[in-house]
Amino acid sequence: MTTTDDKAEADDHREDDAYLLDRSAVAAILDAVDVGNQALLTELMEPLHAADIADLLEQIGHAERESLIRLYDHEFDGDILSELDESIREDVISILAPHVLADAVRELESDDVVDLIEDLEEPQQEAILDALAETDRLAVKQAMSYPEGSAGRLMQREVVMAPEHWNVGQAIDYMRSNEHMPDQFYHVILVDPRLHPVGNVTLGKLMGTRREVPLVDITEEMFHVIPVTQDEEDVAYAFNQYHLISTPVVDDEGRLAGMITIDDAMAVLDEEHEEDILRLAGVGDESSLSDSVAETVKRRLPWLAVNLLTAILASLVIALFEDTLSRFVALAVLMPIVASMGGNAGTQSLTVAVRSLATRDLTGSNVWRVIRREVLVGLLNGLVFAVTMGVVGVIWFGSPQIGYVIAVAMVINLVVAGLAGTVIPVAMDKMGVDPALASGTFVTTVTDVVGFFVFLGLAGMVLL
Repeated sequence: MTTTDDKAEADDHREDDAYLLDRSAVAAILDAVDVGNQALLTELMEPLHAADIADLLEQIGHAERESLIRLYDHEFDGDILSELDESIREDVISILAPHVLADAVRELESDDVVDLIEDLEEPQQEAILDALAETDRLAVKQAMSYPEGSAGRLMQREVVMAPEHWNVGQAIDYMRSNEHMPDQFYHVILVDPRLHPVGNVTLGKLMGTRREVPLVDITEEMFHVIPVTQDEEDVAYAFNQYHLISTPVVDDEGRLAGMITIDDAMAVLDEEHEEDILRLAGVGDESSLSDSVAETVKRRLPWLAVNLLTAILASLVIALFEDTLSRFVALAVLMPIVASMGGNAGTQSLTVAVRSLATRDLTGSNVWRVIRREVLVGLLNGLVFAVTMGVVGVIWFGSPQIGYVIAVAMVINLVVAGLAGTVIPVAMDKMGVDPALASGTFVTTVTDVVGFFVFLGLAGMVLL
């Protein structure tokens, strides 16, 4: 008989798997590839979104990927390329026949083409550019001339603009008669005679207003213009901060150059979050499940080497108290607890600080308040665990002195952990170093060294 708990667990499982590829569907697709049944493969792939197909290509090996693409190339969609992880995009492009690649690329907006080619080798870049119409090729080359990671690379050139003196009826008639409208857009941008953007009109407002009403009367209150050279992280921050849907991009003379939409801005935020997580773990900001063993080793080895050096530093501190440890074996048993608690507490503070720096919530105006808060949190947590470990030390080893030593060491190390977890990333950010990149190693080193030194130093003073 199915219980309520079983049903709840099943519902949770279905909710977790709601957007995952169905295993049976994947197995059926791979079986169709194995037997070379193109008609069946097309039928199985037809219901899948481009993002799902990209996920499928990322999850299978190179040989299976190549067989699937060659059998499915008659239906290959350009959106699949834009959804692919960068780590295998180059591999997929090399598999596609030139005419298939050309047809796929022609379907993409200019910003998607730029995103597609900017990480490719030059021969593959040329292959994609050659597939584009002359006007599209020029637009992509113009975008590629802007600095990497700038708004010029992120924007799409396809925009809908209208003279500021038009009314609603004129704008609607223009959109209905224009055969080259973007596939998706959210605003009509009003421009002056010099092509300077002066306002936005949402499509909803446009379609719900009488024809004779001037467009300037229904512009949005929030109007934000992005310089073409602005860093894409700042662009994503503006979208998130001001709840933008789309916004115009202007060149150095203030003329309309393109538009950035919310999907591109959110993609930048996702990339930044992913990079922060990977850097905090010391595995490189481009690590992927599709990486080869050699690539993975190359990215992880340097930070493991740094970690080894810091571990040696902590060991040297322990070596200073070799005589104390040889006389009191209980210290060797309890010592890892102090270091581990400090390391975990430091990581907690560090994670909050790095994330707050990335979202610009942690600034010069509130940094000291945040530092005081983290130190106070470390103090209170330290007191709680000091009492706990003090009692454990007395009961376990029958020594009040050992209980006192570990209690005091726990308080000091957790206070230091809160301080280091906040100050180190802030200091690295001030120096222009990505705080997510190396803060974790330094924070762990500080908590280990301080934890061992305080614990063993106190033990030497109290027990000897």
